Amino acid sequence: MPADPSTSDLARQTAPAAVERLVRYARVDTQADPASATVPSTARQLDLSRLLVEELRALGLSDAVLDEQGFVMATLPATVDHEVPTIALLAHVDVAPDAPAAGVRPQVVRYPGGRMPLPGDPSVALDPAVSPALAGRAGQELVTSDGTTLLGADDKAGIAEIMTAVAHLVRHPEIPHGPVRVCFTRDEEVGRGVEGIDLARLGAQAAYTLDGADAGTIEDETFNARSASVTFRGVAVHPGYATGRLVNALKVAADFVASLPRDGRAPETTAGREGFIHPVAMRSAEDTAQVDLILRDFDRDRLDGHERLVRDLAARAAAAHPGSSAEVAVADSYRNMKEYLREHPGVVARAEEAIRRAGLEPRRGFIRGGTDGARLSELGLPTPNLFTGQQDIHSRHEWIAAADMGAAVATLIHLVQIWAEPASPAA
Repeated sequence: MPADPSTSDLARQTAPAAVERLVRYARVDTQADPASATVPSTARQLDLSRLLVEELRALGLSDAVLDEQGFVMATLPATVDHEVPTIALLAHVDVAPDAPAAGVRPQVVRYPGGRMPLPGDPSVALDPAVSPALAGRAGQELVTSDGTTLLGADDKAGIAEIMTAVAHLVRHPEIPHGPVRVCFTRDEEVGRGVEGIDLARLGAQAAYTLDGADAGTIEDETFNARSASVTFRGVAVHPGYATGRLVNALKVAADFVASLPRDGRAPETTAGREGFIHPVAMRSAEDTAQVDLILRDFDRDRLDGHERLVRDLAARAAAAHPGSSAEVAVADSYRNMKEYLREHPGVVARAEEAIRRAGLEPRRGFIRGGTDGARLSELGLPTPNLFTGQQDIHSRHEWIAAADMGAAVATLIHLVQIWAEPASPAA
């Protein structure tokens, strides 16, 4: 749902500051590296983290710190005397490795409607035929890259909105709220966003990630996720003398990949609540070949079915090549956060009420992926995901509307007040 710029005075007032912050943060290269084993995966992520610590301290959050695990944490003190649960607001500093991310040149434009080429590469354009979310946006202010890189609104928009909300609350101490913890994570885009986080140090009873898309949406459901690795072993022999002896592991692996579902259980042919099996990498030599896959589904029983199919297809591929073998290793990555959030209905209910007060109709959504909130919820900290307005993420077509950013800031300001209300829903 596009946010109407006139829907909320608070949204309209805060949108320019949120846009200004996004433009500044977007210029800092924070791309993550899935092949790196360091923490964080790239040192450049800390450039933005250090900047955020400085800005938080300048706002008066004197305990702002960048810890040894790469997490930024700070406290906005309560303005009420009665006891209020501490909540946390989170976003991640890193951007995806799926598109160029160095030298981002953001622009703020008034969208004319229709196809709008981007100045750095006119072959890249915002186009409602490709991005239906552009419908009805003519005349609105948008932030984009110049088309040569991604923008990084995922998730620098979330950071900008949290920082703008905090700045507004600091300037208006008359607004009643309890203690608010701010936390900026790293490496979310490579699946390691909250690895090593100290929840006791965070000290929150509930949390919200700012990492969603459409204005008014709260997401309380994710995929269940597993990773699978299938190792095929063959027999290496000099090819000049291989008759009746060579078993090429690469060919076994190729047969396995070719046998994977195509018209179902594949990301390119599924949508909504349908899950999938997806090969993501293959490494090989003649005697050993390894195929890495990800398995996803909202339902754990169906996810079990995906795993059984992978094991069965791997065994069949090996059986078709006498002398070869297949070994399958599977590990859980994260679980559907719905399993945990259903035990804390008030956490979602408060967010829905905040969205209403910001002038939008709340909508429940689900994520065909994962968030930091999925893992945090599993660890015992209920953490649904709130909208930021980001669209066409992980691409050079990425964009966000200023009105949606303002609506997200307004939602956060209302949210912290709702948590301080004695009559607010039970967590």
